Amino acid sequence: MTMKDTAQDGLLASPALLAKIDKLRERNIGSHIPLPQLVVVGDQSSGKSSLLESLTGIPFPRNVELCTRYATQITQRRDNITQVNITIIAGPRSTDEHKNFVAAYHGSATSGDDLRAKFPAILQEVNARMGIRTDPSVKGGTVFSEDVLKIEICGPTADYLTVIDVPGIFRNPTEGVTTKEDMAMVRNMVTGYIQNSRTIILAVLPCNIDIANQEILTLAEEYDKKGERTLGILTKPDLVLETSAKETICSIVENKRKRLALGYYVVRSRGADQDDSGYESREHMFNQDPWRRLDKGRVGVRALKSRLGELLGDMARREFPKLRKDVTDMLRVAEKERDDLGPARQDESEQRSFLSTMAGKFQELVTAGIEARYSKYAAFDDSVHLRLITQVVFLADRFSQEFKSKAARRSFDSDADACEDFGVDDDDQGAAEARETLEFAVEDLSLEDFPELDGIITDDDDFGYPEDGIMDWITNLHLQSRGMELGTFSDAVWTSAWREQSSKWSAMSRAFASRVIMVVQRFITQAMNIVCVDKEVRETLWACLQEEVLWRYKKTTDFLEYLISVERDLNPYTLNQNFSKARQEAHANRVAAHILSKLNSVERQESDLATVNIATIRTSTRDKSNIKDVAEQLHDDLSSYYAIARERFVDNVFAHVVGSHLLLGPDTPLKVFTHEWVIGLKAEQLGAIAGETTSVKEQRANLNRKIKDLRTAKKILQF
Repeated sequence: MTMKDTAQDGLLASPALLAKIDKLRERNIGSHIPLPQLVVVGDQSSGKSSLLESLTGIPFPRNVELCTRYATQITQRRDNITQVNITIIAGPRSTDEHKNFVAAYHGSATSGDDLRAKFPAILQEVNARMGIRTDPSVKGGTVFSEDVLKIEICGPTADYLTVIDVPGIFRNPTEGVTTKEDMAMVRNMVTGYIQNSRTIILAVLPCNIDIANQEILTLAEEYDKKGERTLGILTKPDLVLETSAKETICSIVENKRKRLALGYYVVRSRGADQDDSGYESREHMFNQDPWRRLDKGRVGVRALKSRLGELLGDMARREFPKLRKDVTDMLRVAEKERDDLGPARQDESEQRSFLSTMAGKFQELVTAGIEARYSKYAAFDDSVHLRLITQVVFLADRFSQEFKSKAARRSFDSDADACEDFGVDDDDQGAAEARETLEFAVEDLSLEDFPELDGIITDDDDFGYPEDGIMDWITNLHLQSRGMELGTFSDAVWTSAWREQSSKWSAMSRAFASRVIMVVQRFITQAMNIVCVDKEVRETLWACLQEEVLWRYKKTTDFLEYLISVERDLNPYTLNQNFSKARQEAHANRVAAHILSKLNSVERQESDLATVNIATIRTSTRDKSNIKDVAEQLHDDLSSYYAIARERFVDNVFAHVVGSHLLLGPDTPLKVFTHEWVIGLKAEQLGAIAGETTSVKEQRANLNRKIKDLRTAKKILQF
């Protein structure tokens, strides 16, 4: 059959639609998304090449193995000019250099005779371009290639048909020619095509071999379990001589054995010594028994070709809407994957821009976290741990209340609020739930989760309430330390009493600062996870930031120690006018209490007014030992000063340790990762932090190619 003969049968497929699909295939879109296609598969020497020559009219040379080292795509399309164009489509894993090298090749012919004359030389050049080794004595090169040879036949009477031929499966390597690796490569190449759900499998089965032994059918069944897209093509019927064997072949064609949804066709292709044989002479045998009983629509190359056109057209029309959707969906996913990698980071400028943008986003989260502008970013709704200032204020309120009720070593006689509660009204369900959420957020803090803070913070937070018996303790302290003071106590006793009474301040303030530091560190960690999705970059970046961040935490705790030392190690002193007022009030309350204790029940009234005998007053203020009088003075002075110092210390801890050193000051841990820090990095530091690894470069390059291919595909598929 000549090239002209093969174009005379009308095909039902839409030429424009099939042309779009062929354009997709040329651009390797098939490596991303399954494309509708007809793929010829079979064992070596199954008659595939002869079948293709009968279908397409291409005059394959007798050394047909020249075309079985790679997939061959044969396309027929209508055009005003009769010509044959031969190109190479680079394999999906090809380097840019190889793509450019094979893309530079272009073979052509003006007629069948012209192609027949040029074809051996064309194939030799194609093999060389692909790197195929055809001479076993020559080292280097490969035996098989993932590149695709495309042969496009154009003519005014040509109808659209595209068929792909893949290398034949072989079971035993040929010494010096093929290896087990080659055998596996071919099998993988074949399965790569037939596992595509949009592939119609044209299984070529020689009639002279028992169909039960045809491995290609078994392989097809593996990926087409219901046999819905496999069409059997029985070749070489002229080699079947026994009547029983012919009957068996006929029963297979009638789909009575090894049933397939698409059924079977039987064709007689040209033989190796039948280069010039005509179609009619080869098909004449089907007019004889038992072949002539077969449905004429299942016999011969013309019937097969007509059916292939129908199948390809139906598949293309049916899958086209899904194909467009698949391209759109895959493009969206690929673009997101590339976006997740961040901008390209190939040179110093790109790397600095990448980190600077990241630092800017990080500082935006810091500002929002400190100013409680949580509605600006969805991340704050997803994690209470990012609500930085809310957690800090909650911890500060609790610290203030606990310090007031627990920080004194012993309860003063005037204390009445040692066990006060604080917080929100639990009758308000919403407020109670919010409080529970915050309590969980801060109670969930554990030093084990922050090993990098070991040696900087403490997890000691178990502090009991003050002890009783302060007057006995003060009396004993005075007795053990008094000198020759007259009616008073020494500075040494005052200082000892103060340091003992404030001895829990250090541990309680350290515990508070530690919890705030953990809250800040947790915020930094989560904010970094948000602004830098690349784990490898994030870990490298943190390794560079960590030393400075930890040093600032250490500065914070050092300043806290300074505040503690100022309050506890220096001699107690205050300029606060309330100190004098408080000690006078304490003395007056003590005198009043003593007088009231002397009144009898008759004199005692339910109001603040009472009639008191002057003698009683004189007695109550006179009958007191020196030791008791001094102890009461020390208690009242200590109590008055303690209240002032406690409020001062709590405010200073919050203002200087939390506010200035951890949150709002110019040198807080939150201000390490900034634009200024990025600008100060040297080129080698930028490369170490933000430079793309080989794997990321490959991933980005693959995604860029994929996105480019899919965008091209989207344009091709537009109506």
